[in-house]
Amino acid sequence: MTSAVVPDHPWLLPGALANGASPGARPRRTTRDWLVDAHLFLFALGWAVVAAWDAGQPVPEVAGRLPYEWLQGLDTVLGLLACAALWLRRRWPLGLAVATLPLGLFSATAAVALVVIMFTVVVHRPLSQAALVFCGSALTSVSYALLRPDPAIGFRGELAWAAVFTGSVLAWGMFVRARRQLILSLRDRAERAEAEQQLRVAQARQLERTRIAREMHDVLAHRISLLSLHAGALEFRPDAPPQEVARAAGVIRESAHAALQDLREVIGVLRADDPPPPGPASAGSARPGPAPAPAARSASPPQPAAVERPQPTLADVPGLVAESRAAGMRVEVVDTVEAAGSAPAALGRGAYRIVQEGLTNARKHAPGAAVTVQLSGAPGEGLTVDVRNRWPVGSGSSSAIPGAGTGLVGVAERVSLAGGRLEHGRDGSGDFRLTAWLPWPA
Repeated sequence: MTSAVVPDHPWLLPGALANGASPGARPRRTTRDWLVDAHLFLFALGWAVVAAWDAGQPVPEVAGRLPYEWLQGLDTVLGLLACAALWLRRRWPLGLAVATLPLGLFSATAAVALVVIMFTVVVHRPLSQAALVFCGSALTSVSYALLRPDPAIGFRGELAWAAVFTGSVLAWGMFVRARRQLILSLRDRAERAEAEQQLRVAQARQLERTRIAREMHDVLAHRISLLSLHAGALEFRPDAPPQEVARAAGVIRESAHAALQDLREVIGVLRADDPPPPGPASAGSARPGPAPAPAARSASPPQPAAVERPQPTLADVPGLVAESRAAGMRVEVVDTVEAAGSAPAALGRGAYRIVQEGLTNARKHAPGAAVTVQLSGAPGEGLTVDVRNRWPVGSGSSSAIPGAGTGLVGVAERVSLAGGRLEHGRDGSGDFRLTAWLPWPA
């Protein structure tokens, strides 16, 4: 997971770029903002004092003398107020610019404050609003040149100088605004990338857990149906020879231990905070086997990588059929697959799960019925898996194994993801069939 980069000196950043500034909210002043505002205020105030003092001299050098004495006094007062208003420029830049725009008609003491306010408008407001402010400033410069003529450069020279200076301020402000917008866009892009990465991790974790749950449904349903079948045989034949009873009890014990081990492992994976490493699901093989000793499990806890077991392939289908036959099912296998050893692992696992689901459904819904499993296909032609059993005669037994009804749904999803086709239901002869075609690349 990526983490946001924290600047070394966040107090040197403007409030709009500092960490923690929420979009749409007025950013708080940083230390850098306070220093800049203080320096600009002192500079504008110093200029206002110098301009007011120069205006009282017999021959002013900073700006021309105003035609009325009272207008000069008003210029000094309004210039000082404009300097004090600089502390409000970050909060109301456009309103302050409109309010101080008439000062550009005659005021020399407010010149620096007006430039700072116009620059703030360009940086913090769209270009359309800044253009209106600068157009108004250009109009006021004509009145300023008439009221305070400069004999050294003349009326046109003064207008040209005002245009160049105003355009420079506008260009500088646009550059600063564009740079800040670029930084904000890069930050937003980085935050979105981080959020999307976290979303992808969460989706991958959810997909992995869903895949594990699907595998566990197939495996546990198969094991529990075998348990039920053997337990039913013991219940039906209480007078069976001790050897057969012991053998059936041993199969029940081993299958129960294997099912508990599978369930314990998948619960551990589903409870994990981090997604399991990519690879086959931790559903475990469908072949029953003795569970490890409790002492061994407690002495050496399983590592995350040890949770995954080898997944079944096409070569494991005969073992699956042998389990069902050992449980008393009548299963006939017709295998005409060419080059079965070269079948991809995903193809073999899908075929295995389809056969497993077909045998499990036959044990649940048609106990005692003969089942036919047909496998056919070749590279480039695809693999066809067909599981058929006779439709049960009469009503279902009350001891039928309950099911969630999601087995065929999971098979259909598995086949669809593999790009194959699935058909299931009663055919013309009355048998129940589960037929799937899976693509097999040449």
